[in-house]
Formats: sequence, structure tokens, C-alpha cells
Amino acid sequence: MVRSGLRGGSVVWMAAGILFSVLLVSGALGENWSRFRGPNGQGISEAKGIPTRWSEEDYDWKVTLPGKGHACPVIWDGKVFVTSADDSVRQGILLCLNEADGSERWRRAVELTEYPVNRLNSYASPTPAVDRDHVYVLWPDRDETLLVALTHEGEEAWRIALAGVRARHGKGSSPIVCGDYVIVNHEQERNNDGVTSQWLAVDRQTGVVKWRVEEPGVANASYSTPCTRRGGTGGVEVVFASNAHGITGLELATGRMLWNVDGVLPDRVVSSPALAGEMILATCGEGGRGKRLTAVRPRDDGVAAEVYHLATREVPYVPSLVVHEGRVFAFHDGGQISCLAVGSGEVLWSEKPAGRFYGSPICVSGVLYCITIDGDVVVLEAGPTYKLLAVNPLGEKSHATPAVGGGRLYLRTVSHLFALGGGG
Repeated sequence: MVRSGLRGGSVVWMAAGILFSVLLVSGALGENWSRFRGPNGQGISEAKGIPTRWSEEDYDWKVTLPGKGHACPVIWDGKVFVTSADDSVRQGILLCLNEADGSERWRRAVELTEYPVNRLNSYASPTPAVDRDHVYVLWPDRDETLLVALTHEGEEAWRIALAGVRARHGKGSSPIVCGDYVIVNHEQERNNDGVTSQWLAVDRQTGVVKWRVEEPGVANASYSTPCTRRGGTGGVEVVFASNAHGITGLELATGRMLWNVDGVLPDRVVSSPALAGEMILATCGEGGRGKRLTAVRPRDDGVAAEVYHLATREVPYVPSLVVHEGRVFAFHDGGQISCLAVGSGEVLWSEKPAGRFYGSPICVSGVLYCITIDGDVVVLEAGPTYKLLAVNPLGEKSHATPAVGGGRLYLRTVSHLFALGGGG
């Protein structure tokens, strides 16, 4: 056990060094969508044939979900996994659907207890993660937070109980899979219950915790989902964004801190980090608006520094950024969409085509898709000039992010899941 500090406080590192073959589980050739915002959480797909404009008759299928939620679907080899929560009976439900027609293969439920969440949040907000063996689901609760692994046939492989949620808005971050590990951001706010804030890695086959970064609760818990990057020495790093520690890279195998740029995210972090070549971008905000966008660049010698930052109205709070062909696309909580030059943050254009956003955008073969709070899918070109292609209504509110798998676009509203594109 080694004691270290990220910023002034005591951090406990519990690490087991293991030699393993690193497998960035993102699906074969992009056909699978294994986590929140797809391959490595960057929201990028090269799928062809996804329409930009459609009507009700164009959906391949539409299913009613058993309850409500904001989690996004994940897709693996013809199976779609999505969570929902039935508040009337306090149940969290994982559904496995057939990708071809939306028919149900199986469902599994867990009992939940009531705990405080923001009225805009839900009991089914974390998106599952999936690999060739399991689907991994995070069920937050007041008393304990369950991380459960199930086979693709719905049999439970293992479960572990993490601390219950001590964050004023509930839970928002999602698990990810990288190599032999399931990585979880389980930050907590300061509390009188002795519940600590944690980043941890769990063996994906056994559920055994392999390393853990632990400290007393923080002022503003992060709702961000981490991503990974390959460092200059070839090792895989896990990238976290948080108010407590800014932007941080940990060694995947051990949890050892490799670099840290502290103090660059002075408010609450909800969005997930975006990779832009050698840079990493992250945002923070409060009160329903973004306050700061920060770009940092880690170096091979363990030194990382801020390249630039923005504190303008183009900075989003909840939605994550998309980086495509040297440009950053920011979908603002207030409805503004902005295109920025990735190297400098210069605003190339900024427009407001529809309503507000809580879900994040994805980019499919150079086309951006994002769902407004009111359930309208805004579609536009990911280009240097503004070109709106369509606004397609779903007919129900949504806080979810689109997903792509097997040639289909998946759109989740509060209580429905839509599939579009024909699977070709």
C-alpha cells in the first residue's frame, strides 16, 4: 500500500500489478458500441447509411421500456442492452433486446431503495458497459451501489457492493471496460457517514477490486465517465476529469498517477473528456451553464500542462464534446451549438437550431446527431460552416445520447427506444 496525494489531501492507493494483454474493448471494426458514447467514449462512428431525415414509418422498430431512465443503449454482436427503472416498485431493470427487431431476449431486475436525486436525473442514468463476455451494470442506491456482471445470456457472473451514493444530484457516471478491468468513477461529496470518494478498477472476470484511489468526500462530485489513451511510452492510461483534481492520467495496470493538471476545472464536472490528438479537452460548470473548457497536453516525462482555456458562452456543462477533423463541436445546455478550432478554441460558428441539450452529440461519418431535452434529434454537418440537415421529433423528452451498432442508429427517450437505419 502506498500513500500519495493528488492535491493537498491524503489519497490511498491500493494496487496489484498484473501483466496482461491490453484489449481496448470497443467492438469489432466499430460495429459494436460497448460503452457510453461508443468506442473509448469519443462519440465517433464510421457507420454508413444512417439517414439524416426520417418519419415515424422509417423506424426499424420502437419499443416501450419498463419504466424510465436516461441511460444509453450498448450494442454487441446482435444484442442491445439498455436499463430502465420502475419508480412505482423501486426496481432497476436491464433489458437484452434483439438488434434485428427489438424483441426481448431477457430481462433482469434488482431492488432499489429511494434516495435523493436531482429531479432531472433518474435511477437508471449510468450506461452499461459490454464486452465479449459480460454486460456490466451500475445500480446506484442510498445504502449500496451494485456493480453487476451478467453473461450475454442473462446469468449473473458476479456482483460487488460499493458504497451508497452521497452526491446531491444522484449518480451519473458510467462504468467502462479496458483490458482486464472494469473502471468506475465513484466520487462522493463530503459527508458525515465516512463514505469515501473513489476511482477503482475491478477484474472483469471475477469482480475483485484490483486497485483503488480513495480519499474523503470532495466538494463537487464528478459525474464524468473516464476514457483511455495510450501514452508516449506505449502504456494505457485512464483519464479522469473532476473538480477535485482537474484532469488526471492513471496507469491502467496499477492505478498509479502518471500526470495531473490540477485546478483547471474549478466547478462541477459532468461531461466526459474528449481526446484531440495529443490534447485532452474537458469542461465544467454550475447552475445549468458551462463555466470553463480546458485543453491540456500530457508529456512522456510525466509533466502535463494547460494549453488553453475558454470561459465563454460557447462552453457546455452537461453535454460532452465531439472532436472531428480538427474541430470541436460543443452542444450547449441552453441549445447553442458551436464549432471551435481544436488547437486554439477559436469560435468558427455558433447557432441555435432547436431546444436545450442534456444528452451528448455523436458524429457518424461526418454528421452530428444530438437529442434535445424535448426529444428532437438535431442533425447537422460536422463541418467548418454551419449546415443544419434536419430536426426530427421523437415525441417524448430525452436526456440520453444516441448510439450506433450494426449499421443502426439508436435513440433513447425517457421511456422508449428507437432503432433506425436498416442494419445495412
